[in-house]
Amino acid sequence: MAAIREEMEELRRQLEKGAIQKAYRALIGYMMGLRTELKTRHPEFAVSGLYQGYLDMTYFALFPPGLQARKLKIAIVFNYDAFRFEAWLSGSNRKVQQETWELFKDGQWPGYRVVAPGKGIDSILECDLVTEVDLDDPDALTARIETTTLAFIDDIERFLAEQPPS
Repeated sequence: MAAIREEMEELRRQLEKGAIQKAYRALIGYMMGLRTELKTRHPEFAVSGLYQGYLDMTYFALFPPGLQARKLKIAIVFNYDAFRFEAWLSGSNRKVQQETWELFKDGQWPGYRVVAPGKGIDSILECDLVTEVDLDDPDALTARIETTTLAFIDDIERFLAEQPPS
């Protein structure tokens, strides 16, 4: 218990400085705005609510019709450990996740990461959207995220269209 007490004291000291709260509010505000912007620009996509997380990830999901029909979604993620924005192809459940991973595991995916299934793994294929986070220019950031996400979705849909029916 002493370790938790020390960590809590460190958290208190850092929070007293105020920078963490300001940065976190800016990030969450940006993610809410990004969600709204993508929902507005792409009404063909269903969009989930925002999951704020535990300072591990903050995300929302997009459901492009072609992927939703396969019980797949694209998560737009801020990954705190890597400190970057990512897009993840994910399944609606573990069975869908495993079946879809089987399709993707042997493919060539330059620029993307195929992620092996496992406990706590929520992605099948990952794409870095933005590695240098700059919330001072939200319009440019949103444009980069949107462009890269749409290309990621297109690559996935094109690949899935080439697969034989199961």
